[in-house]
Amino acid sequence: MNPEKGSISIHTENIFPVIKKFLYSDNEIFLRELVSNAVDASQKIKRLASLGQYNGETGELIVDVKFDEAAKTITISDNGIGMTAEEIKKYINQIAFSGATEFMEKFKEANDANEIIGRFGLGFYSAFMVADTVEIQSLSYQDEAEPAHWTCDGSTSYEISTGTRTTRGTDIILHINDESTEFLSQARLQDILDKYAKFLPIPIRFGTKTNSEPDGEDEEGKPKYKSVEVDNIINNTNPAWTKSPSELKDEDYLAFYRELYPYSMDEPLFWIHLNVDYPFNLTGILYFPKVKNELEIQRNKIKLYSRQVFITDEVKDIVPEFLMLLHGVIDSPDIPLNVSRSFLQADSNVKKINSYITKKVADKLNEIFKTDRKGFEEKWTDIGLFIKYGMLSDEKFAEKASDFCLVKNTNNASFTIKEYYEKVKDIQVDKDGNIVYLYTHDAAQQDGFIQTALNKGYDVLVLDGPLDTHFTSYLEQKGGEKVQLKRVDADVIDKLIQKDEKIELSLSEEESKKALEVFEKAISRQDMKVEVDALREGDLPVSVTIDEFMRRMKDMAKTGGGGMNFYGSLPDNYKVTVNGNHPLIKRILSSSDEESAKLAKQAFDLALLSRGLLSGADLTSFVKRCVEMI
Repeated sequence: MNPEKGSISIHTENIFPVIKKFLYSDNEIFLRELVSNAVDASQKIKRLASLGQYNGETGELIVDVKFDEAAKTITISDNGIGMTAEEIKKYINQIAFSGATEFMEKFKEANDANEIIGRFGLGFYSAFMVADTVEIQSLSYQDEAEPAHWTCDGSTSYEISTGTRTTRGTDIILHINDESTEFLSQARLQDILDKYAKFLPIPIRFGTKTNSEPDGEDEEGKPKYKSVEVDNIINNTNPAWTKSPSELKDEDYLAFYRELYPYSMDEPLFWIHLNVDYPFNLTGILYFPKVKNELEIQRNKIKLYSRQVFITDEVKDIVPEFLMLLHGVIDSPDIPLNVSRSFLQADSNVKKINSYITKKVADKLNEIFKTDRKGFEEKWTDIGLFIKYGMLSDEKFAEKASDFCLVKNTNNASFTIKEYYEKVKDIQVDKDGNIVYLYTHDAAQQDGFIQTALNKGYDVLVLDGPLDTHFTSYLEQKGGEKVQLKRVDADVIDKLIQKDEKIELSLSEEESKKALEVFEKAISRQDMKVEVDALREGDLPVSVTIDEFMRRMKDMAKTGGGGMNFYGSLPDNYKVTVNGNHPLIKRILSSSDEESAKLAKQAFDLALLSRGLLSGADLTSFVKRCVEMI
């Protein structure tokens, strides 16, 4: 071949400085692009052989990544389809540069580096982010093809001449620039290959590694080992998600989970194998981890692949927000390798994938619930948060999840939302026909209120998770007709579920007024509003409660409830209910001023103590007063 020099006519400034400058922060993807190209070339020769269009020996197809720190080169080699000089000119020069003018006009509109590469077919040219000069040595699979050598120094000039390669395939040689010498490192390249090439379908070899292998026994009969140098193969070419579910056992799924997350302490609860080819192509495995109450640290554990090439673990637009708590892999050739946020948000296939995954997750949960309810209930502590999150954030998921979402009561019994409605609708109904669900957010601290409710024959739910402030509102809207939720400490029990029966106050108007004055003086706190009420004689003499509406608004403000910030800034205000029918109140009214003040203060402090609101100097005074009274 006669050496040939040429240049590409670009009517605007040189494209390469723009690539280097704009893509600098993403420069590690050069290795992903070049290794992916090498894998494609290897798969093409395999395909041609299967179609009978290549009759030679394909041999062991493998991609080699090598570096030479002294020569400042990185070489990516394959024994794939190879290229002729004409093909190099066509695929490397013309195609890449045909969009150059358009690129120069539009690159400033791009949101990120991947969008530039994806829009303008510049995958190969990502090499110039780290290299001053790039060489190609290639020999095509075609009969009597001549080896070709292409070189370019990052300008618009290139040179093609006869190459030196003697076997089918391609070498890409990068002459690393001074700003990118970090890539001339075993550890750095290993990290990038582990990230992007871990599951590519053609073996990727990166030098060798030392393995320890059994080597008989020593004189004492103990096993001996020897060090053996073996190929350092980066990838598992046939990962679990590429296989049919019928080929896999539980231990295979668990082994793959450990391969994905080698540092995870917990095994997943269960998993879903995704496999669809219409109306889009999608495979993958999604694992349900033990979520419990840790929302944030679980995120970004789903990895997105395109034909086994890693793209990103930022999958927010592909996977619904609430499913970000899952772990696993999604692979779709319908998502381009160089994907951008703006593409994901606009692409119709992505929207379909999003809906499909939501449906598959809901169907899997429903299947487990129906076939093994006991097992589902045992897992609820780990998956309840995830399901509630989904119901609050995704209406379609909520429609399906209402059949298997569970609520638990203080006896640790589980009910679906419909089952619980049926359980309490005839008992916990007030005089206006409202069905009242009582709940606690802290069963230990609110035990006194819970016991009072249970003694009345009522049931109390436990809603103590980080999302339950919002889930209470969901239950009111979707839990059934005329459903209200009230925390068990929001008022005295007869006020929480008001019946038609009226309890008469045994105090006269004058006695009620005096009782009010005694307690207001003994308590003397701006945040405590005192009232004397007619309760049952057996109820507590004094109760301290906080209004359900105000407390709920403040709780929502704490957890980021939209528009509730105003309530979050308001001080806590409590209601002190003095039970005018309790014998202690009569005793207080008949005692001396000093004794009545002491008894009133003691009864109030007992009410605070039962709520966990007594501390510091007030608690010390209370204990001292108790000792004196004994």
